[in-house]
Amino acid sequence: MSNVSAIVNNTYTYEAQNVKKANEKAEDAAKDSRQTKSKKTEETDKTSKSYGKSNVTGKTIGTPQLSEKAAKYYEKLKSKYNNMEFILVSEDQKENAKAQAGRYANANKMVVLVDEDKIERMAEDEAYREKYEGIIRDAATGLSKMKESVAGTRANVKGFGMQVDDNGTASYFAVLEKSSAAQKERIEKNIQKKAEAKKAEEKKAKKEEQEERLKSKGSEKTEKNGKTKESDTVTVTASSLEELVTKISDKMQEFMSDRAITDAEKQVGRNVDFSI
Repeated sequence: MSNVSAIVNNTYTYEAQNVKKANEKAEDAAKDSRQTKSKKTEETDKTSKSYGKSNVTGKTIGTPQLSEKAAKYYEKLKSKYNNMEFILVSEDQKENAKAQAGRYANANKMVVLVDEDKIERMAEDEAYREKYEGIIRDAATGLSKMKESVAGTRANVKGFGMQVDDNGTASYFAVLEKSSAAQKERIEKNIQKKAEAKKAEEKKAKKEEQEERLKSKGSEKTEKNGKTKESDTVTVTASSLEELVTKISDKMQEFMSDRAITDAEKQVGRNVDFSI
């Protein structure tokens, strides 16, 4: 009987092991099937989301695309706030646009950097649309007042801009031309004029004629070079228009305190007219 029991037990164990292996294979197959279906679903979702979308007109960063409904809404938005310049940002360029926002500032209009996903949702979700349009509307309303305040700081602003963040807040930025270089140039020109005034009239006339030719050549070179060097500008960012004005004023004070005094300035001293 003991031999029979051993045989039965061995047979049962063998069959149980086979059943276990079969179950494991079935589970692996089911898992692979679920993963395959999930992958296909993701691909289908991506395809369905991009289906019917097309490139947009106007200024863009990257290659953003909008559905027909979102594209129509975007055109209405730009028309509604035509005192601002909208730049549409593709999803893959959001971080780059945020990091280099100062590059897109406009001297004539406040720039609004907005990504394609927000426009899509604004076109579909009324509450979401009201929230973000409110942010844009507040910026458009406060723009004129802000420009007046900035004018009081005597800052040379190359452009303003704003970007609506994912958390429902806005960040503002301004690109300033560093005043130290401009002040130094004005001072040196003033010193040169005072020195020329002491010379004889004929020498002065001859020298002015030579300088005029040099300036003309210098202007041609400047036009060929085109853009202002990046090192001559600085970007100031803030969470509100009021804070932006304050930071611009602070930055101007910083420019003044950091300005290096040239040897020519030291010689002239307090006789230099800084108002020129």
